[in-house]
Amino acid sequence: MDLHRLVAEAILAAAVDAVVATDREGIIQVWNPGAERVFGYRAEEALSQSLDLIIPERLRARHWEGFRHVMATGANRYGEGDLSVPGLRQDGQRISLEFAIAPLRNRQRQVQGMAAVMRDVTSRFEEMRGLKQKLAEAVARSNS
Repeated sequence: MDLHRLVAEAILAAAVDAVVATDREGIIQVWNPGAERVFGYRAEEALSQSLDLIIPERLRARHWEGFRHVMATGANRYGEGDLSVPGLRQDGQRISLEFAIAPLRNRQRQVQGMAAVMRDVTSRFEEMRGLKQKLAEAVARSNS
C-alpha cells in the first residue's frame, strides 16, 4: 500500500464530517465513520445504496437532475464553496447540511463519480432562525 492511500484512509477514518462518495449512478461506494454519525446508518447499511437514502423525497428530482448534469459535462458549480441543503437521517429526522462536492475523475479526466464532505449544521441553522424571529418580533414591537 502506498503512502497516499494510507493517508487517505487515515483522513477518512478520523474525519468528524461525513465523507460520502458515489459511482456514476449515484450508488454509495464510500461511507466514513463521520457519515455514520451524521446520518445514523452503519457503513454496511449505506454502501451499495442510492443517495436517495439521505435525500428528502421532495428534493430528489432536483438532486438527480444536477447529478446527471455533472456526470455528463464534468461541470460542477458547487466546488467553489459550501452548499446548504436539507438531508435525511435514518430515523427520518431532517437535518441541515453544509457540504462541498467534487467530481471524481479517472486519468483521462472522465467523471467516474462524486465525492462530498458534509457537516450537520442543524443546531446552528435553528439558532439563526430563532434569532431572526426574535429580531422580527422586536422590530414589530418597536413599530407599534
